[in-house]
Amino acid sequence: MRVIVFILGLLVYSVPAFADSTHAMPAAEMSMLWALPFAGILGSLALFPILAPSVWHHHYGKISLFWALATIIPMTLLYGFDTALYSVLHTYLLEFVPFILVAMALFTISGGIKIQLSYAGNPLVNTGFLLFASLIASLIGTTGAAMLFIRPLLAINKHRHKKVHIVVFFILLVCNLGGSLTALGDPPLFLGFLKGVPFFWPLTHLFLPLVIVGVPVLLMFFIIDTYFYSQEPKHSTKREKTQETLLEGKWNFLLLGLVMLAVITSGSWKSGISFHIYDVEVELQNLVRDLVFILLTILSMKNTKRHIREYNLFGWEPILEVAKLFASIFVTAMPVIAILGAGEHGALGHIVQLVTVDGQPNNLMYFWLTGLLSSFLDNAPTYLVFFYMAGGNAQVLSGELAQTLTAISAGAVFMGALTYIGNAPNFLVKSIAEMNHIKMPSFFAYAAVAGVILLPLFVLLSYLLF
Repeated sequence: MRVIVFILGLLVYSVPAFADSTHAMPAAEMSMLWALPFAGILGSLALFPILAPSVWHHHYGKISLFWALATIIPMTLLYGFDTALYSVLHTYLLEFVPFILVAMALFTISGGIKIQLSYAGNPLVNTGFLLFASLIASLIGTTGAAMLFIRPLLAINKHRHKKVHIVVFFILLVCNLGGSLTALGDPPLFLGFLKGVPFFWPLTHLFLPLVIVGVPVLLMFFIIDTYFYSQEPKHSTKREKTQETLLEGKWNFLLLGLVMLAVITSGSWKSGISFHIYDVEVELQNLVRDLVFILLTILSMKNTKRHIREYNLFGWEPILEVAKLFASIFVTAMPVIAILGAGEHGALGHIVQLVTVDGQPNNLMYFWLTGLLSSFLDNAPTYLVFFYMAGGNAQVLSGELAQTLTAISAGAVFMGALTYIGNAPNFLVKSIAEMNHIKMPSFFAYAAVAGVILLPLFVLLSYLLF
């Protein structure tokens, strides 16, 4: 709330920007040394929980702050206070604050819904559950679906001894692959919608890629879950019915709907009114959207019965962890995304050149470069970088160059599953699982497992389509 008050104070006391002023980073002049803090936060995220778990648990916020300052301080010294302040405000006001507020709203509201199913988790029930939740992810977004369904999935499998694989496949399917069929499913697709790509374009062009990748993943889950289920002690599997099916906190579904409505409205309503905070333009519709997120979060907290949140083991630690870590990840990723945005003139120009062959788009490279970068960087700006590299004309990209946009979209959405930080709900689900005493794989272990499952399917998808 202090951060929110600070931001609102900036809005009130901001001054209009001068039209000819600019504080952007000189991306074409920047070397890859600027990527070191980003590598540092990723390395800390991967190694500290293994080598010094107690230090990480108690001080991950301070470690995250260190790497953020390792970007901000050199930027201030080399390019001036104006550039550093503009870059941080631009990233926070337009990307991080909306990101964390919608995540907080969905996390809080879904935590006020009690879904108690009558059947214990077995391979058939779990597979059907993952299929249903994955499809819903395209309607309410991957973050919304993840927050709504992870708790009941953990509840119906509470009796299982081996259940880490269930959470891993949940991240692959619900947090990532499932959000590929509408503009609401995943942030990159919503950005495409804002740029002029038709709302249901993903349904017609990403359905086949989803089938090629998603169906084998679902079948793999059924086989693996069947194996682990057969290893369970008989006393833990002999009773299938555990309790009555109950649904409480139904009114929170209305709040979830209002969250989605706020997102859609902010993309379609052009108020023509904006505020300038140190040359960063904050549009009225986006400010209203973020205030709606805060209001809905408060309403859910005030009007949800305590026993529902106790049943869901609701606590603030998962969203606090995401906020502290991604506050640093967003800052340290700024120079890397800027260098990418410099195109052939930047330090990553040799990579940018790979997406074009003889003046024609190389769809294979669009898929892999967008995807692999999205698995470490924020997939929304990465999508935009390659969207503009492909011409930036939504009408052309959704028409005659539809295969190129399909490659960019599939890469951004699908490959977010390759790491915990590839998509925001990945880390949220990990944190909620750990709150439920499930020992999740480390950063590297998860990436290795996800790679073994997904990379062969991405190669197949490349061969068939790109």
